[in-house]
Amino acid sequence: MQTRQSEEALDHFHHNMISEFSKTLEMFSLNTTESQLFVILYLSDEPMTLDDMKNSLGKSKTAMSNSIRTLLDYNLVERVWKKGARKDLYQAEKDLFGQFMKAYVNRWLDAIDRQKSSLKQIEENIKSDELHSDQQTSAKLKEAIRFHDALEDVFNDINNNDF
Repeated sequence: MQTRQSEEALDHFHHNMISEFSKTLEMFSLNTTESQLFVILYLSDEPMTLDDMKNSLGKSKTAMSNSIRTLLDYNLVERVWKKGARKDLYQAEKDLFGQFMKAYVNRWLDAIDRQKSSLKQIEENIKSDELHSDQQTSAKLKEAIRFHDALEDVFNDINNNDF
């Protein structure tokens, strides 16, 4: 039987683990709630419902729903089935490094693609509108496009390697 002091020590440890681990996950462009929710799911031995998550984090059910949706989109959590359960259950993917790297790299590739499209559209507008941009501006635009091409190559190389 655990004593009150050992329960408090365990709660303190649990709180610190969530706080510190979620700081690392925020570097992967997750917000604080998403990061904390992932850590709670990762530490849990059992899948959790939105109500369980709400109670664990002390946030609204809407916040939990939005956060779980983001984590699902990045394949960091999965919906699981449990016999007799009427509510959706979720659990964290256990391959932390692989899942986070895939999610992070794919976010970068999406952002790079959007930026390259925007820059190329600017380049096309300059050509089609016969705008007379100065040589320095045109050179900088081409350099920005090459920069994004190089970033895309690096992230594609990372993406093609197994984590």
